[in-house]
Amino acid sequence: MALPTKLNSAQTLLIDADDTLWENNIYFERAITSFISFLNHHEYSPEQVRAVLDDVERECIISHGYGLHSFAHALAQTFERLAVEPLTPALHKTVAGFAHAIAEHPVEIMPEVPETLRYLSGRHRLILMTKGAIAEQSGKVERSGLREHFSAVEIVAEKNAATYREVVSQYALPPDSTWMIGNSPKSDINPALAAGLNAVFVPHGDTWILEHEELVTAEAPSRLLVVETFANLREHF
Repeated sequence: MALPTKLNSAQTLLIDADDTLWENNIYFERAITSFISFLNHHEYSPEQVRAVLDDVERECIISHGYGLHSFAHALAQTFERLAVEPLTPALHKTVAGFAHAIAEHPVEIMPEVPETLRYLSGRHRLILMTKGAIAEQSGKVERSGLREHFSAVEIVAEKNAATYREVVSQYALPPDSTWMIGNSPKSDINPALAAGLNAVFVPHGDTWILEHEELVTAEAPSRLLVVETFANLREHF
């Protein structure tokens, strides 16, 4: 859906990072493919192994949060559940290596993101809002070269309605002129709308399966905008 006219008044844009500003999940997917191939299970299909891993990841998020540390735990626990042989120190190092290899990837910025942020920051207040491990996420922010476009960076443990309300309170943000922009219905769009904010959904073809959720319908006065690419934000803001 589109806004009737371009918003000319100053807005506050809360902008997601992973898979909105730069690629992220594709590296995890490659690591998972390598892990499943290494496990080479003789009874479970790759799809069945993946289903077990997804369940284990959900459990690890509760105990370890988001990020590479949690992902490494999930791979190790999945191996222990499914493999016939025990997880020896050598095998553990190999399994953990699938996760740690992700950290070696450079930050791959999405198309037209720097130009779009430069344009938006000249018209609106931008706050980067991402979830995960603080050191891990702040490192990506700095390496991305995009920090200069944001007035603040918020790295949170979880993105839910309560978190969005806390950010609104912390920065004294007017809900009617505050927008959450991101690729995840579960973390970026639905909870922001539930908190009374506006939202912009920027679809990504490889959004993490645990972030999949049906988009809710925005209830007035909140507004929901769906764009094809991050660059399309310039047409509305």
